[in-house]
Amino acid sequence: MGERTGTGGQARVLVVGWFSFVDGEATAGDVGAAEAVCAELDTAGITHETAWSPRFRPEGIGLDQARERGHTDLVFVCGPVSGPQVRNLHRNFPHCRRIAVGVSVVDPDDAAARGFHTILPRDVEGQGGQRDLAPGAPTGRDVPVVGVVQAPGQPEYGTRSAHAGVHRRLGRWLAGRDCARVPLDTRLDTRDGLHCADTAQFDALAARTDLVVTTRLHGLVLALRNGVPALAVDPVAGGAKVAAQGLAWDWPVLTVDGPEHGPDPEDLDRLWHWCRNEGRRAARARAAEPVSPLTGELMAALNTPAPQGR
Repeated sequence: MGERTGTGGQARVLVVGWFSFVDGEATAGDVGAAEAVCAELDTAGITHETAWSPRFRPEGIGLDQARERGHTDLVFVCGPVSGPQVRNLHRNFPHCRRIAVGVSVVDPDDAAARGFHTILPRDVEGQGGQRDLAPGAPTGRDVPVVGVVQAPGQPEYGTRSAHAGVHRRLGRWLAGRDCARVPLDTRLDTRDGLHCADTAQFDALAARTDLVVTTRLHGLVLALRNGVPALAVDPVAGGAKVAAQGLAWDWPVLTVDGPEHGPDPEDLDRLWHWCRNEGRRAARARAAEPVSPLTGELMAALNTPAPQGR
């Protein structure tokens, strides 16, 4: 590839994959495979760019822009080499040498596969395979794992319910944080393999996170039970049971004024910073504190003679 020459006299490689198509999808495996290829190109000193779907990375170059950038080679990474999107690459980049690497070849006679000058497959239908490229992606960033627990709609709060707006704004803010987001559902189900079946299983999940972002009461208290800081937002205007638990645990909870207000991104930033620093020690301290006094009050009530006539 290094012998190919472009407008600048040197090879220019365009790295593409299913993450490049507007109607494709970006997966950790596909993007990881592309990162592994790009790292190898960097080591070899080969100029390269990656084409991204505008729905995934709007700041990057798209396939339409890439057609005018004088690439000498197109490298298609990962996924199946089939379908109209892949076939269009051959029509749109006829001037490029086209190489597919780390791909699945379901049908070697498919025009999508035959359009490549070279295919270096990870697997071919009916044959053996090579190891996938994704594990070769560079690593290094220390990314916190964040469990996300959302409250369902709670019609009992009537017009005070701000759930939709809170979750929409919280989701936009969270998308801008450098973290690995893991949806956590406190709903238990003994027949659904994607849900926890008991509290011990949920504890195992929560305890392995670095932070829990939650609008649900039990997202807050079960995080603290496991010594994990919780960034909690009460989704009911003026505050309700989540805010009340914040007071009971002496733990900060953000509240909103109404369905169309907040949470404020600056408040979220401040609470995030606190949870990631002092909040970690505070959460461990809460986990060591006594449990609710309500069980003691229940036993006292049970040991009290019932009123006559009731």
